[in-house]
Amino acid sequence: MLVKLLIRLILGYVRIEVEGYYIERFINICTINRIFMWNLKREKGVKLYLNIGIKDFKKLNIILRKTNCKVRIKNKRGIPFLLNRYKKRKVFLVCLIIVIALIYVSSKFIWNIEINVKDNYEIKNIQDDLREEGLKRGAIKSKLNIDEIINNIKLKRNDISWMGIDLKGTNIKINIVKAEEPTEILDNTKNCDIVARKDGIINRIIAQNGTAMVKPGDKVKKGDVLIAGYMEGKYTGIRYVHSLGEVTAKIIYKKEKSILFEENIKSITGKKENKYGIKIGNSMIKLYFKKSKYDLYKTETKETKLFKNISIIKTVNEEQIIENVSRSVEEAVNLGKEELSKEIESKIENKENIINKKIEFIESENAVIVTVIYEVEENIGIKKEN
Repeated sequence: MLVKLLIRLILGYVRIEVEGYYIERFINICTINRIFMWNLKREKGVKLYLNIGIKDFKKLNIILRKTNCKVRIKNKRGIPFLLNRYKKRKVFLVCLIIVIALIYVSSKFIWNIEINVKDNYEIKNIQDDLREEGLKRGAIKSKLNIDEIINNIKLKRNDISWMGIDLKGTNIKINIVKAEEPTEILDNTKNCDIVARKDGIINRIIAQNGTAMVKPGDKVKKGDVLIAGYMEGKYTGIRYVHSLGEVTAKIIYKKEKSILFEENIKSITGKKENKYGIKIGNSMIKLYFKKSKYDLYKTETKETKLFKNISIIKTVNEEQIIENVSRSVEEAVNLGKEELSKEIESKIENKENIINKKIEFIESENAVIVTVIYEVEENIGIKKEN
């Protein structure tokens, strides 16, 4: 994508508006004549916005006459227009050409490596393993075999259950899922209790070794002792043991939210514009000269390092509009139910253990308060050494 953009910038292109009643015919004739167009957007049936190279733009006169369409240039972009605008600034032009040449050459290399581990677990020495496989800053993209790198690293390590490598431009994003570690097993000769790891209401308790401290129906809090690590006999007295057993409890997950019947919300239209710049040290060279064409938009900026003090800055502006949304009581309840259920279920370890789900709501003049309650049966016992 970066290489294509550079080629378009070097050769120059224009953003044009074509207006007429035969837009489809205009597009078809351009396609037949192999005129390359991109970023096409239709508006009101009779208007079409598109990007086209300078050479192809000069070929449009005959097609416009055939289709009885009118054309208007909206924007001019690329090196030819920059040269014309800055023809008196020779030093600037020379520097800009050198920078663009460096960007093109550097696009063949990897300059940014991002490692993401699910749930933010730590994977020790993973950078060293990647470097051994040739995946490092400055590596030539064409010489990397992604599948082979993944297989070799997974064979070396037993703490990775899944690994994916995504190559985009000069960036590599590595996603890792850490293999589950076995729960720490206490020495069975050591004295320990079984305690609650969550608040809940006891459903069932089976004490195989130790003394049960609660019974079904009891409410317990996190940290309460469920099975104590001792046993008492009439003749043996008290002896301390390693507790064994299973304790299941009903866990209540409850969330509530107020949903308005009418509200103004920001929504995304799907239209985007990309703007690029070059950062050298603390200085910024913008490769665009106009502000965003959108009145309201969300901005995301990404920096790709090429060298120590040189980066490409990509700014993506995504158009937004403010819409007034009206909801019925049923729609508001369903929206609250959907959002709250999603939040609760993200915290439940095993969804098969859900034993009940309740939806409650209270309607007011302007909103409805939605409450979602999940009842889940879980094993809440965990060993704690005394």
